[in-house]
Amino acid sequence: MSRSKPIAVVSGVAVAAVLLGVVSYTATKPASPGAAGSSSVAEVSADPSAGVYAELEAYARRDASDKLALGRADAPVVLIEYADFKCGYCGKFARDTEPVLIEKYVDNGTLRIEWRNFPIFGEESEAVARASWAAGQQGRFWEFHRAAYAEGAKEKGFGKDRIAALAKEAGVPDAARFAKDSEGAAARAAVSADQEQGYSLGATSTPSFLINGRPIAGAQPLETFTETIEAAAKAARSAGAPKAPKPSEPAKASESADGAAKPGPDAAR
Repeated sequence: MSRSKPIAVVSGVAVAAVLLGVVSYTATKPASPGAAGSSSVAEVSADPSAGVYAELEAYARRDASDKLALGRADAPVVLIEYADFKCGYCGKFARDTEPVLIEKYVDNGTLRIEWRNFPIFGEESEAVARASWAAGQQGRFWEFHRAAYAEGAKEKGFGKDRIAALAKEAGVPDAARFAKDSEGAAARAAVSADQEQGYSLGATSTPSFLINGRPIAGAQPLETFTETIEAAAKAARSAGAPKAPKPSEPAKASESADGAAKPGPDAAR
């Protein structure tokens, strides 16, 4: 965060950092024997503005050329996800929750999902994060994302040969370019920038999220995300943001704002 930013922005980030720092561990730690799912559930108020830090909405890039994003650049709601491919809870979110959000909200233009690589589990985390970015340069990020988060994928590790196999599974067309890009300075810089942004928000474990300036830590139940997205969409409409397209005119996740091909509703599984 630049030191030239207004003090209000710094204050908002500091508050969010405290929230994520306190909630992050308990929301993502392994459940105790007999417990189901996350041990901490984010509270979502009926007040759309509750728990929202307007300054944090600026973290959304809304770049139509962003290859690590799904949905319209002008969608009223942006969900930013800070995640690690070696994170089991991130995989659970990718397989169980994200596809529902894509079908329910991305496809009708309400939601945009922006990925941030946040590798925190060592060298393999860093390597697969760079590889995901490299796959994105050939338009296959979400296919790589799906392959890397498939059931049992992380147990196989993310060594060099395994990453190459994932790229092949994801349909990355140019393997030589992929290998070069994965080790290049641009990939390292992109991953580092995402990681620094996550740390600036106080994220200490994965996954962590921002939804229109509302921090959410952990792979929360689907209802937490749907309620938060609905509240954010309501607030955006009240503020005069463009409404989502009518059902007869959907903004499919399979097509980005710049016309580039994107995966369909099952892309994040």
